Amino acid sequence: MYFGRVVGCVWSTAKDRNLTGQRLLVVQPLTPKLEASGKRLVCTDSTGAGAGELIYWCRGKESSFPFLPEEVPTDTTIVGIVDRLDVTGSYPDRRKRK
Repeated sequence: MYFGRVVGCVWSTAKDRNLTGQRLLVVQPLTPKLEASGKRLVCTDSTGAGAGELIYWCRGKESSFPFLPEEVPTDTTIVGIVDRLDVTGSYPDRRKRK
């Protein structure tokens, strides 16, 4: 799972029929220190998240699981809204590894 912040929404009238009724939100991925990390992406929403909220999301096949038994064609889904985040200690920067 990954952290992110909802920064917008997507409205689409022409889409796969299995996306009908699904909310599509624009998410900015974040590090555990809540710093922007990577490009923004579009996620389906299984939680009712709103603009500005801190969320966590998943990617891959598991992204469709919250919508079962429906078969929603998604590879990123918001699966939780963060109420509180406590980060202690230091986390090594993976990009610096050799």
